[in-house]
Amino acid sequence: MTDTDDTHDRPTVISPRATLASSGRKWLRHALFLITLVIVIDAVAGEKGLLALLQARREYSALERSLERARAENAELREMARRLREEPSAIEAQARRELGLIKPGEILFIVKDIARK
Repeated sequence: MTDTDDTHDRPTVISPRATLASSGRKWLRHALFLITLVIVIDAVAGEKGLLALLQARREYSALERSLERARAENAELREMARRLREEPSAIEAQARRELGLIKPGEILFIVKDIARK
C-alpha cells in the first residue's frame, strides 16, 4: 500500500471548533432564510404590500368612474336648469312629462299593452 492509502484508513478527526463553525453557518443560513421569507411575505401581503397596492388601484379606478358619472350628470342638470330659466317651451315640456298636464283642447289617449298568450 502507498502512503495515500493510509490516510483513507484513518478516522477523520473533526475539531469541536469546526463542528461549531459548521453549526453556526447552518443556523445563520436558516436565520437569513427566515428573515428573507418574512420580508417577502410582508412585501406581498403587508399593510402597504403588493396586494394592498392592487386593491387601492382598483378602488381608485372605481372612484374615478363614479366621479366621471357624477360630473356628466351634473353637466346634464346644469343644462336642464339653463333651459328651464331661458326657454318657456322647456318648462312646458317638463310640466307635461312630470305632471301629466295637457293643454285645453288636447285629447289624451292612454294605450295599454295587452298580455299575449
